[in-house]
Amino acid sequence: MSYYFSNTLNTSMHEAHERIVAALAQEGFGVLTEIDVQETLKKKIGVEWPGYKILGACNPKFAHKALQAEPHIGTMLPCNVILRELDDNQIEVSAVDPLASMQSVNNPDLGAVATEVRDKLRQVIESL
Repeated sequence: MSYYFSNTLNTSMHEAHERIVAALAQEGFGVLTEIDVQETLKKKIGVEWPGYKILGACNPKFAHKALQAEPHIGTMLPCNVILRELDDNQIEVSAVDPLASMQSVNNPDLGAVATEVRDKLRQVIESL
C-alpha cells in the first residue's frame, strides 16, 4: 500500500500552490500551516534545494471526528500535502494517505474517518 497520492502538473510552483489550495477548499479543507523547505534548508544549513513546500491541510469536521475516536490522533494531524519541483514547469503534488498513516492505530472508528478523508484527498489530487 502506498502512503501517498500524487499528480504531476505542468505549471509553476505558484500556480500549483493556488490550484491545490482551491481544490482542498472544494473538499472542505483549509491550510493551517505552510513550510517552505527550500527556504528553510537554505537559511538553516546553507543547502540549495529545489522548490518544496509542505502544506498542513485540515478538514475541521473530520479532525473533530478523528479526535473523538482517538484523543492522541492529533500527533498525526494535519494531513500533509507537498508541492515538489521536478523539472522546468513540472510540480509534483502529493498528499498523505491517512488510512496508511493511521494503520498502526487499532481503532475501527478512526479507520472509518481515515477512509472518508482518504477518499476526499484522493479526489483533490486527481482533480488537479
